[in-house]
Amino acid sequence: VLRDDFRQPPGDVVVAAGEPAVLECVPPRGHPEPSVSWKKNGVRLSDKDEHLTIRGGKLMVASTRKSDAGVYVCVATNVVGERDSDPAELVVF
Repeated sequence: VLRDDFRQPPGDVVVAAGEPAVLECVPPRGHPEPSVSWKKNGVRLSDKDEHLTIRGGKLMVASTRKSDAGVYVCVATNVVGERDSDPAELVVF
């Protein structure tokens, strides 16, 4: 089972360059419990990127760069399938 509704979809975030940014996502309830990954501008983010931390449903950027700006989508995945959240925009000024 993977329900339709994200318990908390990510919201838009506006930060100054160099500041930390956090995008939060609570995936839909599912059985088994879905795992969370993120896409930026349609491309899956790697948890190997040391610039980013993905923990629980949070995507944390320690020190934002202009290049981090974009549209982020939280992806919930389990054996049944995959659901994308509504997009959230990260604005870096």
